[in-house]
Amino acid sequence: MFWRSVVGKLWFTILLLVTFVLFILTVLLLQFFENYHVDAAEKRLTKTAAKISTIVKETKDQELGLSIARELADQASILIVQGDKKYWNSTHPEEESRDTVISLISEDENLQRVTTHGEVVHEEMYMTENRGTSESPLMFIVGVPLSVDGQGNGGVYLYQSLAEIEEPARYTTKFIILAAGIAIVLTTIFAFFLSTRITAPLRKMKQAAFEVTKGNFETKVPILTHDEIGELAIAFNQMGRQLKFNLNALNQEKEQLSSILSSMADGVITFSQNGSILITNPPADQFLQAWYYEQNMNNQSIPEIPLKVVRLFEGVVKSEKEQSAELTIQGQTWVILMSPLYNQTKIRGAVAVLRDMSEERKLDKLRKDFIANVSHELRTPISMLQGYSEAIIDDIASTEEEKKEITQVIYDESLRMGRLVNELLDLARMEAGHVQLHVAEIEMVELAERVVRKFQGIAKEQDVMLELQTNSQTQLPATIDADRIEQVLTNLIDNAIRHTPKGGKVTLGINSNQTEVHLSVEDTGVGIPEEDLPFVFERFYKADKARTRGKSGTGLGLAIAKNIVEAHRGVIVVNSILNQGTTFFIKLPKHY
Repeated sequence: MFWRSVVGKLWFTILLLVTFVLFILTVLLLQFFENYHVDAAEKRLTKTAAKISTIVKETKDQELGLSIARELADQASILIVQGDKKYWNSTHPEEESRDTVISLISEDENLQRVTTHGEVVHEEMYMTENRGTSESPLMFIVGVPLSVDGQGNGGVYLYQSLAEIEEPARYTTKFIILAAGIAIVLTTIFAFFLSTRITAPLRKMKQAAFEVTKGNFETKVPILTHDEIGELAIAFNQMGRQLKFNLNALNQEKEQLSSILSSMADGVITFSQNGSILITNPPADQFLQAWYYEQNMNNQSIPEIPLKVVRLFEGVVKSEKEQSAELTIQGQTWVILMSPLYNQTKIRGAVAVLRDMSEERKLDKLRKDFIANVSHELRTPISMLQGYSEAIIDDIASTEEEKKEITQVIYDESLRMGRLVNELLDLARMEAGHVQLHVAEIEMVELAERVVRKFQGIAKEQDVMLELQTNSQTQLPATIDADRIEQVLTNLIDNAIRHTPKGGKVTLGINSNQTEVHLSVEDTGVGIPEEDLPFVFERFYKADKARTRGKSGTGLGLAIAKNIVEAHRGVIVVNSILNQGTTFFIKLPKHY
């Protein structure tokens, strides 16, 4: 944990830097002092050897000269070679032997140059038999030529252990190490002091940063200094304010976009780059739920979206252009418009807008069917009017009876056309909400009995039993428009009688509860195909698909009946089984 902090890293960096500098400085100083002391020892020994050579040369008394030489040699060992005479004096006679020293010097070619060439020579060598071992210290030896008249060439050799020469260097090393230790301690104290001054504001910034990550954008960092750290604190506070502003703006934009998507009538689906769904709104969810239901929701292998939408997405990604398609699911028609989404210059997905065109397609079909049905309904009477009128003009009818028959046909067809036009006008007014009801309180049972009596004659002619059923022994008052409700019952019973074969039965039922009056018209006729049930209340619907003339009506009666019932705030529904019969149910409030 310590090494993860700024204090630890800064302390370790400064300490490493100081240690490195002191190490380099120590090595250089030790090298310098070692060379310095060796050079000083060399000069000193050379100067001393030269003095001894001069004294030995100029002193008549040999013993006095050698005594002075011993005094001048001080801590160094001395060997004087003068012809066959050799004088040796050692500061460590217990470690060295005279013969060994003389032998080593005599065998060294470089040292022999003192006597042979009269040169001053200096060299490092071991002066004992155990050369190169820990028991044999390395010596520094200096040779100075000695020339005495009549005695040949000689030399004065002074040698001293390098350990004694390097003794000052060891003291110097200890001093440097002590100084380095003091410097490291002071550096550590300074580093921690400096780090504390730096890291104290940084700790506060760290705490403030954690608060900001938790969503507390009101957190402020105290400005303790006016240096770079103080400027960093100012920038941090400004960043917090700006971050809060931007986040609020993003939240508002997100809420606005969410509200727009939720309130849209069209479905919206956003796809990622790999085709997975990212965002949907409620209409899009309805589209997907319809797809899942159609494909069996329990089947885990069904795709996330329809295959046609997948192909559309692949086409958009490949062409990078807007594309559209039409899809029918659960009887609903959806038009899908898909556009690519870009991340700068690269496609990052697509957005699809789904519009439910079922109502538009239905209205378009109704419009086409209406034009076709009206044309069909009017073509026959117009053709008949035209044909019989030409017969009269061309005097084809020769007798009065024929003329009368032709005239009757023209009159009937004109009445049919008038009835069709009037029903179309009534239906248009009702669908536009312009129907006017003349409501009054009436007895529903009396109304039902009157309608049944009106159709008894027609029912007998068709050999169909018509009866009224009610479970009420008392009157059933209701506030309705009697003429309009009678029109509805008349239309339903007329249709039931016309589509019930001989020997069949038509029943008008009536009952009530506290708030509603229930009417039903049930027959045992041919029934209505299941696929036609949703369209029975549409204009020009006819059970007779061939639209043969005779007992078929205009196809507007059920549409008018539905509008009249809904104008009374009621409900009309139909149940039918093919070749078994049909039942129309009507629920009317007792009080309009």
